[in-house]
Amino acid sequence: MKYNFDKTIERKNTNSYKWAVDNDSDIIPLWVADMDFEIAPPIQEAIKRRAEHPVYGYVKVPEEYYQASINWFASRHNWHFKREWMTYTIGVVPAVSAVIKAFTTPGDKVILQTPDYNCFFSSIRNNECDIVENPLKRINDTYVMDYEDLEEKAQDEKAKMLILCNPHNPAGRVWTKEELTKLGEICIKHNVIIVSDDIHCELVMPGNEYTPLPSISEVLQNQCISCISPSKSFNIAGLQIANVVTSNPDWLEKIDKAININEVCDVNPFGVEALMAAYNESGEWIDELCNYINGNYKLLTEFFATNFPKFQVIKLEGTYLSWIDISASGMSSDEFTKMLLDKAHVWVNSGTMYGEKTGEGYIRINLATQRERINEALRRMAEVI
Repeated sequence: MKYNFDKTIERKNTNSYKWAVDNDSDIIPLWVADMDFEIAPPIQEAIKRRAEHPVYGYVKVPEEYYQASINWFASRHNWHFKREWMTYTIGVVPAVSAVIKAFTTPGDKVILQTPDYNCFFSSIRNNECDIVENPLKRINDTYVMDYEDLEEKAQDEKAKMLILCNPHNPAGRVWTKEELTKLGEICIKHNVIIVSDDIHCELVMPGNEYTPLPSISEVLQNQCISCISPSKSFNIAGLQIANVVTSNPDWLEKIDKAININEVCDVNPFGVEALMAAYNESGEWIDELCNYINGNYKLLTEFFATNFPKFQVIKLEGTYLSWIDISASGMSSDEFTKMLLDKAHVWVNSGTMYGEKTGEGYIRINLATQRERINEALRRMAEVI
C-alpha cells in the first residue's frame, strides 16, 4: 500500500471533539463519525499553499471547484450533472435542514427510514415538521426497505419529503439500482420529494457499488435533491464544505434562498481548496482507505463470531460505522454502552440515538482508526462483556 493507515496519529490536546475524553486518557473513542487517519497528501498540500497567503477573507468559489465535483461524480459514479444544478453550503446537515425549510410548512410530514442518522430527527423537528418512520426490515445480517409501508406512508397528503441515506448510516447498506428505482417510483407516484444524503458515498466496501439515485433516469433525477460532500470520505468535516444538486431550477432557487435564510451560505476558503484537491488528486487514497476499513470490519466480525456469536454484526457494505445487535446481552443499548465506557473505557454509540424503537438493542462502532487501536478496544470489550 502507498499510504500508511497504521500510523498512529496523536489527537489528544488538539481540541478534537472525538478525543475530548473528560480527563480519562485511557478511553478509546469509537463513537462520532470522524477518522483518525492522516488526510490525503494532496489535500494537506493544497491547504498549506492556501495558508501561505496571509489573508483568510471571504472566498469567491471558483469555476474549478464546480468542475472538480462534476468530473469526480461523472468518472467515478457515472452521474452527470451540470454547473447550474449546484449550490454550495457549509455541510450536509445544514443542506438537509435548508431543503426541509424550502419545501415544507410547519405540520408537514417527512419520512425517515429508521434506524437513521440522528441529525435528521433534529433537522425535521427544528423546521416544525412531523417525523414519519418507514422502518427498515432486518433480514438476517442486513436490512431492506419496506416498500408496502412506504407506500402507505407516502400517500398521506401531508407527507412532502423522504430523506434517503445512501450509503445508509447506521445500517451499512449501499442501496442497489433496483432498490432505489422502486423507492423512487413510490415517491413519484405520491409526489414526495426525495432528499438524498450521499455524504458516505466514497466509503464503499469491496464488492459493492454506490449508485446515485438521480443517475438512474431523468424521471428520478427530477424527483431528487442530492446533498454531497467530501467531508466524511476524506476526513475534512472541520473544513465545512458541501453541495446541493438538483436539475430543477425552481427548486434550486428555493434551496438557495433557504440556505441564505439559515445563514449557512459563506464557506471556508480552506474547504474550497480541500474539495478540489480531494476530487482532482485523491482517488487512489480513498481506494486504499476503503480496503483498510474493510480489514478492520473483518477483524471485528471475526472477533464477535469467535467470542460472542449471539451478537450479530450487521453486514457492512458502506460507511465505516459497524452496527451490532447486542440484544442477546439482556441489557438496553444505553446500559450496554455505559458498561463499555465505564468498565472497558471504550466509547461507542447507543443504538437509540438512531431511533428509540428501531435502534434499541444495537450499538454503533466507528472502525475508522488504526487497526492496533481496534484490536485493543476489542480486547477490552472481551474482558467486560
